[in-house]
Amino acid sequence: MLDKKPIICLDPGHPSEVGRGTKGRRITEIEAAWKVAIRAKKRLEDAGVEVVLTKSRPGELVRNRSRAEIANKSKADLMIRLHCDSQGGSGFAVYAPNKPGRNAGTRGPAPNVITASVSAAKIFHKRYAEGLVGLLADRGLKPDTETAVGAQQGALTGSIFSKVPVLLIEMGVLTNPKDDKILASDRGQAQVAEAVADAALAVINASKRPL
Repeated sequence: MLDKKPIICLDPGHPSEVGRGTKGRRITEIEAAWKVAIRAKKRLEDAGVEVVLTKSRPGELVRNRSRAEIANKSKADLMIRLHCDSQGGSGFAVYAPNKPGRNAGTRGPAPNVITASVSAAKIFHKRYAEGLVGLLADRGLKPDTETAVGAQQGALTGSIFSKVPVLLIEMGVLTNPKDDKILASDRGQAQVAEAVADAALAVINASKRPL
């Protein structure tokens, strides 16, 4: 076990100021993100990691700025935002801020946070993809600017207000019947949660500073 516990902030997406997220025929984005977060939390805690959640129950409304501020206050080594997509196609994607954006008069994230986020996301994406081979397709590692909100603001709101390394996972496309079925299943949730935890541990282990 590590001498000093690293801290991971898990952010189960929605509900927020932008709504309740997407849904499939079997499961909603809120449910999928929460169930994966709870499983990943246990896996990480068993590995000696301190885990901070951005909400205390599935339906709790927390604004995206507040979610980032929770991660900042905890001085998390990494904030992982869990979401599901509703666009065409199938599979997961990992996003990280590649430049500052602006929201409510605030410009961010800072250059050092962008650099750390991109570095962490590369490590995370590689390990996460390895954990999901044969389950969900890999749609790649992408910048925030390839999301609808990121394209408008320059970065996602959760990235703009973050002072710690941050990434977002679209765990699957819930409007795709295959992805919906996987994320609604106990086996699918368990495998995705294990991939989240293992990828977070890979980021921690790659860090040069003692955690």
